[in-house]
Amino acid sequence: MNLKDYNNAVDEYSDNVYRFILKNIKNSEKAKDIVQDSFEKLWINVKNVNPLKVKSYIFTTAYHTMIDVIRKEKRQTDFEQVREDKYSHTKQYTDLSDVLTDALNKLNETQKSIILLRDYEGYSYKEIGEITGLSESQVKVYIFRARVALKEYIGSMEAVI
Repeated sequence: MNLKDYNNAVDEYSDNVYRFILKNIKNSEKAKDIVQDSFEKLWINVKNVNPLKVKSYIFTTAYHTMIDVIRKEKRQTDFEQVREDKYSHTKQYTDLSDVLTDALNKLNETQKSIILLRDYEGYSYKEIGEITGLSESQVKVYIFRARVALKEYIGSMEAVI
């Protein structure tokens, strides 16, 4: 990979990576930092990265960097302080986007990332596995479980619309 390939990768993928990270962590400054760190890691390894695989490399790097940031900030919550109303949806919404965002935020970090990669970014199961370091069958299981959780949270479409 040369300088021109690197600059093309920045131009072509930086917005997609930023959007993916922002959807996961909901903090634009942290998302920008993660994207910048990811492209810095790409620059450090520029000679070792195949230009044809740069998209996968940058998304994988960004994903792992994001997971590291989330783990550093994660706080444990006392189980008795958990409120049941936080984990169920009973309101009538007119904006489906709000409902989907709330539902996605209820998923654990792995499920949320995989759902975003599959349904928002359009990656195949194999590509998601390469990005996250999971096997293709693990990706399918996570997607299935996440969709079940989303369905349970959202309920019927008639209640949402």
